[in-house]
Amino acid sequence: MFLLMNIIGMLAFLGIAFLFSRDKKNIQWGSVGILVLMNLFLAWLFVSFPAGTQFVKILADGISWVISAAFAGVGFAFNSFTATKQMDMAVAALFPILLVVPLFDILMYFRILPKIMGFIGFILAKITRQPKFESFFGIEMMFLGNTEAIAVSSEQMKRMNEARVLTIAMMSMSSVSGAIVGAYVQMIPGELVLTAIPLNIINAMIVSSILNPVKLEKDEDVIYNLDDQAVRQPFFSFLGDSVLAAGKLILIIVAFVISFVALSELIDRLINVITGSIGHLFGLKGSFGLDQILGTLMFPFAFLLGLPVDAAWEVAQQMAKKIVTNEFVVMGEVSKHVNDYDAHRRAIICTFLVSFANFSTLGMIIGTLKGIVNEKTSDFVSKYVPMMLLSGVLVSLLTAGFVGLFAW
Repeated sequence: MFLLMNIIGMLAFLGIAFLFSRDKKNIQWGSVGILVLMNLFLAWLFVSFPAGTQFVKILADGISWVISAAFAGVGFAFNSFTATKQMDMAVAALFPILLVVPLFDILMYFRILPKIMGFIGFILAKITRQPKFESFFGIEMMFLGNTEAIAVSSEQMKRMNEARVLTIAMMSMSSVSGAIVGAYVQMIPGELVLTAIPLNIINAMIVSSILNPVKLEKDEDVIYNLDDQAVRQPFFSFLGDSVLAAGKLILIIVAFVISFVALSELIDRLINVITGSIGHLFGLKGSFGLDQILGTLMFPFAFLLGLPVDAAWEVAQQMAKKIVTNEFVVMGEVSKHVNDYDAHRRAIICTFLVSFANFSTLGMIIGTLKGIVNEKTSDFVSKYVPMMLLSGVLVSLLTAGFVGLFAW
């Protein structure tokens, strides 16, 4: 019965994406079907065969090794920032931009990265029938995280139309940063963390291609190459501009994150005050905030993931808290009891948590794009902020659903 409910739930999540699609007539269902089959295979492989998880772990460790070099630079300038075991979000997720952006710009400058991007994009596009850059961006994001991947692809962003930039923004709601994977595996089972990361990327392609179908002409399906520039700067001038751009980008992102989180906290407090006052008028005690409201809204989705009613209610509250705050807050709470959960519940909640799909991420993405694309494109993407959040939540639900099919 619960397995059947899990299957129904996944179909319901895809149905919700279809319901809110910007262009239902142009959804490429053939591509969606291929992507769904890919994730079914990956979920089966990673849950049933340790070798699959080990392969992803090796790749993730390699990227984390590179990104850890960024913390050497940060620690040299601000030792107290990196001396603690649990670094602040800005340090863990944003400061690596100061290494990642120049590193990738160097690879672009010497025409190495464009060749790699073109090859990977070509292979994935052939298999999935997705555009070349969107296909590569998914892989890039799987290891670097959303803001880093957007930052190193800034030249591509400037040359894409508004709808494609919106697709990238939607996909960016579903990633994590390679720099903090190590922190995740300290709180929840590492095999589930590493299983969720690639599934999130495929699900991001599925959801974004349903919510925001984009038709491309053949000459538009290209990846920008530095060779397209008539004149290249001297290397060190180019590198200096890259470092300055990375620093400016971090400041923009931090400003937006602080603002978005503060606004959500203010809304939560106002709701608590209003509900508490109303309750007092009717002789009731207590109040409830934004996370409780969202928890009630998330309950049907948790139930559709094949959980019993009592477990579904608790998981729905945890999902809501993650959306309102971030995954670290909930992982810290779940870590105390995760080994006591049955296999299915453990798989559902852990894989749902492995993404940046929350209110603060909206600020990070909008802030990143503000520093890269023109005002017209940025304003267009900003109109679809609710759809971006919906995309991130649906991706997390689908990932939990795919893994849940094989975890009992």
